Amino acid sequence: MSHSSQPALKEKPLHDHYDAVIVGSGPNGLSAAIALAEKGKKVVVLEAEKIAGGGMRSMELTLPGFTHDLCSAVHPLALASPFLKSLPLEKFGLEWIHSPIALAHPLDDGDVIVAHKNFEKTCHELGIDAKTYRRIFKPFLRRADEIFQSTLRPLQFPRSPLLLSRLALRILPPAEKLRKHFQTARGQALIAGLCAHSTLPLEEPLSAGAGVMLTLALHGYGWPFPKGGAQSLTNALIAYLESLGGEIIVNHRVSSMKDIPPAKVILFDTSPRALCDIAGQRVEQNYKKKIKAYRYGPSVFKIDWALKEPIPWKNEECGKAGTVHIGGTYEEIAKSERNCWNKKISDRPFIILTQPSLFDDTRAPKGKHTAWAYCHVPHGSTVDMTDAIEKQIERFAPGFQKTILKKSVMFPADIESHNANNIGGDITGGVLNLKQFFARPILQRDPYATSDPSIFLCSASTPPGPGVHGMCGYFAAQSALKVLK
Repeated sequence: MSHSSQPALKEKPLHDHYDAVIVGSGPNGLSAAIALAEKGKKVVVLEAEKIAGGGMRSMELTLPGFTHDLCSAVHPLALASPFLKSLPLEKFGLEWIHSPIALAHPLDDGDVIVAHKNFEKTCHELGIDAKTYRRIFKPFLRRADEIFQSTLRPLQFPRSPLLLSRLALRILPPAEKLRKHFQTARGQALIAGLCAHSTLPLEEPLSAGAGVMLTLALHGYGWPFPKGGAQSLTNALIAYLESLGGEIIVNHRVSSMKDIPPAKVILFDTSPRALCDIAGQRVEQNYKKKIKAYRYGPSVFKIDWALKEPIPWKNEECGKAGTVHIGGTYEEIAKSERNCWNKKISDRPFIILTQPSLFDDTRAPKGKHTAWAYCHVPHGSTVDMTDAIEKQIERFAPGFQKTILKKSVMFPADIESHNANNIGGDITGGVLNLKQFFARPILQRDPYATSDPSIFLCSASTPPGPGVHGMCGYFAAQSALKVLK
């Protein structure tokens, strides 16, 4: 069995009553199930698709023997996650791969900015901006575990208020403010690419947050990917869940409460809208009204390629990086991200690209390779970005298109069809702007609770938000345990 394939899973629940049913098998749904099973609860996970994992799935999207990640590919927050890193997943087949360079960001003059897991090596790459980089990140890096313990959770009074207040001064402002600390175009471009993961305009408050937290994760834990594909992480979580007595049922679409076996609590690893639709009259109209105001953001347009050879980067350092940010200067990236919010298409979009087969020979036939890339587009866009994305890659890797054997293209609608949580192709589970940072999905003491005391939301539409960390599921499970005691 390959790393990315999934063992045969059941399609019907074994029992007629459970302590907890989890609807959806993404990282948060599986984490919620594990957190409950570890407390001895009888748990079942219901998954609509034939393959479990939600955004953590791998498939042969192009040609036989080429394994592609359907959504998530690189998982820095999985290693930073207080919950996931506490699990014995390596005993269940999970193996992490770290590329020699974590991140590369090529420029038009042939230069490239690279970021290593090693902090000082990265500082050395930044030249005169090294002093600024140390000043901004080093004090936090020393306490990375404490920071992720405090931030990958619902909002509450911090255990280390001084540390978190200093961090807030870095993550709450716009990326534009962070940029002003850097003197060179190289340093500013690196910051732009990191902050653009937020899918916010770089002039928007909180857009610096993604850049700061991803940088801390990069130097604290690395930007690794699972050997064999994201599916390997899913498989390890499922294997551990089953070792605890939990069940997972695939090909079981939940359209109403009638599709859910009797249980004391139900946790939804779904969009808030889907929860309301399924729960029907079980949740109050006032709750539904508030959920309707929850806002979704820009979409992604994604391409997977089967390649006959590695991408021919101008600068060979790019070929040592698992992740490549393609977008040129700060100004160019900022324009691309701003356009999404203004419902405009960029001729030169900012692209996030991964090339795992360079470091993981299980992903493609010998001598062949895979690559995965996406750009942000306006919500629900129907514009074909294939040419724009491939031209951007050609800009820094002339001859790239000649290496393509076959490609798989996903519009925002395709992204949603593969995972119903990605409303309109939004892979973040809803805008993570300042308002929805504090009210996710609505403003209330327990963000996972609904108006029905036995129904909970555990998806990325709850704190702490998007990313493969499982903490939304973990904390939703803690809320549910109050009912189950």
